[in-house]
Amino acid sequence: MQGGIHPDLPGTAYFDIAAEVKRRVPDLHVHAFSPMEVVNGASRTGLSIRDWLVRAREAGVGSLPGTAAEILDDDVRWVLTKGKLPASAWIEVITTAHELGFPTTATMMYGHVDTPAHWVGHLRVIRGIQERTGGFTEFVLLPFVHASAPIYLAGLARPGPTRRENRAVHAVSRILLHGAISSIQCSWVKLGNDLCRDVLQGGVNDLGGTLMEETISRMAGSQNGSFKTISQFAELVAPLERPLRQRTTTYGQPAPDRLAAAAASDGVCGAVRGGTRTPLPLAMP
Repeated sequence: MQGGIHPDLPGTAYFDIAAEVKRRVPDLHVHAFSPMEVVNGASRTGLSIRDWLVRAREAGVGSLPGTAAEILDDDVRWVLTKGKLPASAWIEVITTAHELGFPTTATMMYGHVDTPAHWVGHLRVIRGIQERTGGFTEFVLLPFVHASAPIYLAGLARPGPTRRENRAVHAVSRILLHGAISSIQCSWVKLGNDLCRDVLQGGVNDLGGTLMEETISRMAGSQNGSFKTISQFAELVAPLERPLRQRTTTYGQPAPDRLAAAAASDGVCGAVRGGTRTPLPLAMP
């Protein structure tokens, strides 16, 4: 669960949202609020990052998405984000979350104003954090979608990564994070089925799940949709002859009743067909 930074949104609104979700569905794991939202919430409440995260945990947040990482190099970040969240702030939020017992994901967006040297530097930072905290559940690679991206239209970024670069960056991530982060995830929303199959044969074992109201990739020009049924995921991986299994957010085994419910609906409940989408993370052994 993530959203844009509304200028009128109070920093306590994040707590209210999480608490209301838990009130309605007490057993639901709430994976919510990127480092950008945490910094925003802390600044608007006057709380420290640590105290804000403690309040979020009390409200029901169980883990955090490690998005807004982009490339953890401030020269690159200044071009991409105009200094909205320096690398040090992202690292502070993530490491503090880990210290408090929140697992998080880690991400890298590549293929814009970066170089392979930036990828390696980013991966070294991620591995260093993981060796100190052990808090990352997975590393998620996000190729830059350029078609309608303002930074590309302004002539500042290249038109996303090449097919070879996509294969290389996923494979290098597997190698450099070996022994530290065991799950490397690809984004079917950004890559599409064919490129997902490529990287699933070169270091990737994890597929991003379905989404609700995904707009970032679509606004940038992605045409790959924002949710898939279980059958569609199975079709995606069938040519690879690798087994597909459902997982929990923290890489556990879903309870039998959850597996049965997913199978009965093909992972798409009636609300999804009406326009509301819920997450279904999937992994490949």
